[in-house]
Amino acid sequence: QVQLVESGGGLVQPGGSLRLSCVASGFTISTYAMSWVRQAPGKGLEWVAGINTGGEITRNIWDVANRFTISRDNAKNTLYLQMNDLKPEDTAVYYCAAKEAASSSTYFRKTSGYDYQGQGTQVTVSS
Repeated sequence: QVQLVESGGGLVQPGGSLRLSCVASGFTISTYAMSWVRQAPGKGLEWVAGINTGGEITRNIWDVANRFTISRDNAKNTLYLQMNDLKPEDTAVYYCAAKEAASSSTYFRKTSGYDYQGQGTQVTVSS
C-alpha cells in the first residue's frame, strides 16, 4: 500500500522550531521530486517548498526563506521540513507530496497534480 505519512507537527510559540517528517511506504522516493504544501485555516492550498530527486536543488516561497529548509534522505525514504523562527501566519496543515520526475533536476512548484500526497500534520503557532 502506497502511503505518505507526515509527523512532527504541534503547538509552538512564535519564534520556535519544528521539524516535520514525511515517511513514504509502498514506493521508493528516490525517483520522485517532492514538495511541502500547506493550507491555512479558511484559505486554499499553498506550495511551500520543493526538492529534486537527489536533494541538490531546493526552492521555497519567499516568506519562508531563511526560516524553512526542505531536505530528504532517500536511504530512509523520508522527506523533511525544518521550520525555524515560526510565525503565527505559518499556522496550517502541512502536506507532503510526491511526483515521479522525468529528470533528476526536476522539482515541482504546484499545489496539486502529484502522484501521492499525505494526510497532513497540523502546525499551530500561537502564544
